[in-house]
Amino acid sequence: MSQSQPSGPAVVLLSGGLDSMVTAAIARERGMAVHALTIDYGQRHVRELQSAWAIAERLGVERHIVLPLDLRRFGGSALTDDIDVPKTGVGHDIPVTYVPARNLVFLALTTAFAETSDSRDIFIGVNALDYSGYPDCRPEFIASFVETARLGTKQGVEGRPFTIHTPLQDMSKADIARECYRLGLDPAWSWSCYDPTGDGLACGACDSCRLRRKGFAEAGLADTTPYAEEIHDRGE
Repeated sequence: MSQSQPSGPAVVLLSGGLDSMVTAAIARERGMAVHALTIDYGQRHVRELQSAWAIAERLGVERHIVLPLDLRRFGGSALTDDIDVPKTGVGHDIPVTYVPARNLVFLALTTAFAETSDSRDIFIGVNALDYSGYPDCRPEFIASFVETARLGTKQGVEGRPFTIHTPLQDMSKADIARECYRLGLDPAWSWSCYDPTGDGLACGACDSCRLRRKGFAEAGLADTTPYAEEIHDRGE
């Protein structure tokens, strides 16, 4: 989406993953104070919540809200239900790690947070190139949500609509890895793995790990994330 003049802080949807970390740092680089919203939705990779806290602290986020929203009550995803996380590589269909309407729900909450923060600038780290086929990462979804937010909020109807910034939308994972280093971030601050091992290592084999590792490899940069030794040794 196009950029607008900052009005109030940047409100960032901060999951604790690589993309959201880079997005938050980009908002800060643009000279904006950052307010961050993290959703604790009962995800099995709860480790990313710890990363969100760490990222918020390291980036000097002015306000960080961790909002509980137990999507395990709905289920329907390998991230919130008793469904195995696939380890066979990224396919062409929408994977079982898709959480039903997640970004739709999360953007609605982020918009509410932005309105109470007197902000018109929402940042989200969606990506439409190297991703797992989630429909709520596509540019047309973001564009439609901008109009929904304009019609459904006090700010919108009063002529102060929200801009949703998607700075990573057209980047490859390799591009995002390069941005991570350009911004002076340590990849290990973030967490991407959907299925951590019992001793707290990234599995290295789920879709999210594969996309992340592929991106850093293609960029020729080190991913400082600790992966399970047996996966790391295979060099996938």
